[in-house]
Amino acid sequence: MNGLNRYILRHLIVGTLLVSGVLAYILWLTQSLGYIEMIINKGLSIGTWLELTLLLMPNVMVIILPISLFLVVLFTYNKMTVDRELVVAQAAGISQWGLAFPAIVVAVLTTAAAYTLTLYYGPMSVRAFKELQWSVRSDVSQVILREGTFNQVGKGLTIYVRERGPEGDLRGLLVHDNRDEIKSITMMAENGAVVSGPDGPRVILSKGSRQELTRGEGDLTLLYFDRYTVDLGLIELTGDARFKDNRERSTAELFTLSEADGIKPRNIRRMRVEGHQRLTNPLWNLSLAAVALAFILTGTFNRHGQVKRISVAILCTVIIETAGLGAASLASKNLLFVPLLYLVAFVPFGLGLFVLSGKSYQALLPFSLRPHPGSV
Repeated sequence: MNGLNRYILRHLIVGTLLVSGVLAYILWLTQSLGYIEMIINKGLSIGTWLELTLLLMPNVMVIILPISLFLVVLFTYNKMTVDRELVVAQAAGISQWGLAFPAIVVAVLTTAAAYTLTLYYGPMSVRAFKELQWSVRSDVSQVILREGTFNQVGKGLTIYVRERGPEGDLRGLLVHDNRDEIKSITMMAENGAVVSGPDGPRVILSKGSRQELTRGEGDLTLLYFDRYTVDLGLIELTGDARFKDNRERSTAELFTLSEADGIKPRNIRRMRVEGHQRLTNPLWNLSLAAVALAFILTGTFNRHGQVKRISVAILCTVIIETAGLGAASLASKNLLFVPLLYLVAFVPFGLGLFVLSGKSYQALLPFSLRPHPGSV
């Protein structure tokens, strides 16, 4: 690899990392805001919230990488054109393939990284995300009781929790039970915990007192206890084990599970499509890079840049991405359309290489984009 290739390669790698990082941060920020309610309503810790939202990122990176690489290829080569670096390189006898080589190397590297994410880290992170989300939403102590507020639990039962311990235990409890028409009960306890039982969740109180007031008569009785159980009178919230999301299943499961495993035909189709998408999505890195190179390297020099070609390249990318979404939608309804996923992923790459080869590529371009002799 000569000095020019190393120079281009360095700019492409640094640019791809920077753009990917910025896009990932923006998407993480927008995604994480949707889980703020878990902090407000369920008392979720900041650490758990960060873990929950960061587990979304491996699958997000699979989408971000090809777009970032496409934009960086356009920007880098256009800047080199404006600075006349490409003109000098071509005058020195370097072919379009030679100039495109660093971008193809980066595309291969990002494709390999995307396969690692989509085949291994992606399913693993989604599985961890779903399990953590399920445990948070199914934790009856988190769902029912919030610290620092008076929680209305059903009709006639109010519970106040001063704070929640690091292990999920409750501290400083006040329970007012007004469900009985004859008597009113108020309990205070130093510690407590919510536990699940066959008849629903219960609050176990430790080291406290129980005051019972008979209505009408005004009789008050006081009882000190080391342990006391309060039935919340609610149905169990945890329910049965959750159904696995296709994104968290291994690739082998996506291609081997069948109706014999108790899965509906519609879900089986979606599994197959998810499996094929894991094989085709990383190829977008190669295809979008090839599209960018085909438009940015085959034009004639223009000291004002190549705005028209860049605009058409972006438009083509939007059309290709839309075609990919359409192919996935069709394949989900009928598996006969699965080959479209591979066509949409491979065809732009093949056409891009064909254009770079210089073999009558002008016939494939819009008339306004074809190079004109003597244009500068």
